[in-house]
Amino acid sequence: MRVWRESRLRNANWLRPWEPSNPETPLFRTGLGPYISMAGTLRREARQGLALPWVVTYEGAFAGQLTVGAIVWGSARSAQIGYWVDGALAGRGITPTAVAMAVDHCFFTTGLHRVEANIRPENHASRRVVEKLGFREEGIRRRHLHIDGAWRDHICYALTVEDAPRGLLVRWRRAREAAAHGGTPHEEV
Repeated sequence: MRVWRESRLRNANWLRPWEPSNPETPLFRTGLGPYISMAGTLRREARQGLALPWVVTYEGAFAGQLTVGAIVWGSARSAQIGYWVDGALAGRGITPTAVAMAVDHCFFTTGLHRVEANIRPENHASRRVVEKLGFREEGIRRRHLHIDGAWRDHICYALTVEDAPRGLLVRWRRAREAAAHGGTPHEEV
């Protein structure tokens, strides 16, 4: 928990424009209090089968967080994914790799059918993550989440298990290898 707290403090300005805020007290900043409360909520939701919270590591060290939440069972079998990475580690392919691994787990281990990522239009780095992985853009969700003190629009991206029948991580690794060698990956069949 100490490493997570230190990372949150070090990355506060990097994350603030994209992090959920409390609509009842939008200007109230309490440091780590809301994040400690969030961690407790995530633990409870994980025990109830409503969330899959993970830490992201890179070269054996803490690098960020990824959460699959708002899990709906029954005929929907869907969820939403959110993630962040330490600003000092951005641009190394850590986040797309973590998202690909999490989505594969959701589809092939947990049994979900659909995963959504709702991202602010201005958050080009986060949008690039899901676009690299083949999530399709499905439209705007007006005033979808309270972020940085106001209700903000988000672009909805989604992927279903049929979109990645052999797994997202395999596709992502092939794309990275192809890019490293100046080519384009072969499309899955």
